[in-house]
Amino acid sequence: MFFLFSKILNFLVMPLTWLFILFLYAMLTRQAARKRKALITFGVTFYILCNSFLANEFMHAWEIPPVAEDKLETYDAGIVLSGIMSYHMDLKKYQFMHGVDRLLQAVELYKKGKIRKIVFTGGSGSITYSFIKEGMLVKNFLLRIGIPAKDLVIETESNNTHENAVFTKPLLDKEFPNGKFLLITSAYHMRRSVACFEKAGIHVTPYSTDMQSGKRAYVFDFLFIPNVNALEVWEIAIHEMTGYLIYKIAGYA
Repeated sequence: MFFLFSKILNFLVMPLTWLFILFLYAMLTRQAARKRKALITFGVTFYILCNSFLANEFMHAWEIPPVAEDKLETYDAGIVLSGIMSYHMDLKKYQFMHGVDRLLQAVELYKKGKIRKIVFTGGSGSITYSFIKEGMLVKNFLLRIGIPAKDLVIETESNNTHENAVFTKPLLDKEFPNGKFLLITSAYHMRRSVACFEKAGIHVTPYSTDMQSGKRAYVFDFLFIPNVNALEVWEIAIHEMTGYLIYKIAGYA
């Protein structure tokens, strides 16, 4: 139920949903004054959401910044969170999503000896294809690129960040009693992830990947010219902030 609720809520808080409702209201209302106000509100909202500078500043304040590799200790395991890979049923092959940097960073840290093992946690994030477990896809991929099975711990039943932490804890307690763990996930997702793992009794050191924010740029096009990519940044940030709030209310974080 929580999984379905989160999907519905995610749709309702997305900026594109707001824009659609505003535009639809403007088209359907018969009063000229209300139509004008709705269209002005739509235009202003659209401009703000497509402003690269504002989106970058907002995301910069939300994300947990990455840590340099030379600042890291050696960890028993790197815990990688799901949301990085899917499977194309027709083509019969893996498809990597934008979060795949989580896995790539983990592999590099493993190769450099910063983490001794890779723990991946993730079941199915799909309502339609619930039988496809992301953990198994990732395990098969890592085995194919030469990571030995003895250095992999895979959890395949979790459907959200709360379950990532709760379902992973017994595996960590069994494999790494009193272990040191590096939590590897996207910078924008790190606040909620750390809170969930700490709530589950797993102390972790955050290692952020795939930053969505960048350096401040005081140039004309970045400051004033609308860019549709900024809309995506807002959607990611609002999704994460809403998720963090709901998790706090639910007692998951």
